[in-house]
Amino acid sequence: MNTIGVEEHFVTAEVLRAWRALDPQHRDPVLGYYTADEQGGRLADLTGERFSAMAETGLDAAVLSLTAPGVQNLAPDDAVALQIAANDLLAATVRAHPDRLHGFATLSTPAPVAAARELERAVSTLGLHGAMLFGRTGQRHLDHRDFWPIFDAAQALGAPLYLHPQSPPPTVRAAYYQGFDPALDDAFATHGVGWHYETGVELLRLILGGVFDRFPDLQVIVGHWGEMVLFYLDRIDALRPTAALARPPSEYVRNNVFVTPSGIFSHRYLRWAIEVVGVERILLSTDYPFAFAPRGGARRFLEEADLDDRDRRRIASGNWEHLVAGIRR
Repeated sequence: MNTIGVEEHFVTAEVLRAWRALDPQHRDPVLGYYTADEQGGRLADLTGERFSAMAETGLDAAVLSLTAPGVQNLAPDDAVALQIAANDLLAATVRAHPDRLHGFATLSTPAPVAAARELERAVSTLGLHGAMLFGRTGQRHLDHRDFWPIFDAAQALGAPLYLHPQSPPPTVRAAYYQGFDPALDDAFATHGVGWHYETGVELLRLILGGVFDRFPDLQVIVGHWGEMVLFYLDRIDALRPTAALARPPSEYVRNNVFVTPSGIFSHRYLRWAIEVVGVERILLSTDYPFAFAPRGGARRFLEEADLDDRDRRRIASGNWEHLVAGIRR
């Protein structure tokens, strides 16, 4: 059983400097979460300790992506320059270790047209397998028509877009997640539920905003077993007539969305995801270094799951390989 983790993160020194130089109102409020000594070191190490960790959890290959919030909170010119540098570095690293590493491109959503061109370069020239996005850019949600050139490019290429969490806006944090001690406020607004509601809302906005009607072959990936959405689809389907959608929201999820565990290795969630979207739409991920499961955790999760060998191999790597095989370079 070959195993491939599709949400495995890194960071570069240049991106860290850009994040730290931001005005506090634009800086990710949990920047320290990404830069703490041990975790920051793991993010910055693309090969050495990462390969050891992969062996420990049972991953044969990893799809690397720049960690949140990417370059989406930067000025357009800075974001454009850093997307190119990050993608060149990632592509060079993947070329040096083609059997161990794949890559998702970084995109400068503050400059969407440049981001679309970069996606084409990243896939067609650099050999990366799509891109990672982080929901909002400033006040614009991902369904905003400014970003449709990115979706157009992704559909034309047949390249998937991974929709990853980012921190809620300051006003939302203040209204919904504060009032405890600062450590609990941060945890509640991020890995507790805040990140996941943010991402689930962005996915639903893509559906309700008609993005999949306009780009019916677009494929997106969401982690954490669907970022809340899979568990409420029967209710969400009631939005179809109000949104004037061509299909119920659940059909878009089953046709345009892949889901991954992001290191939440729950057999109960796996069974639910299979029931909702089907085994052919589930990929493997460990969310390294954030929710990483050591001591064989990733491989053991699949080995102990109530799956036949064919479905086990599909989730381990077959579904990802099939998705990548459809990319048009």
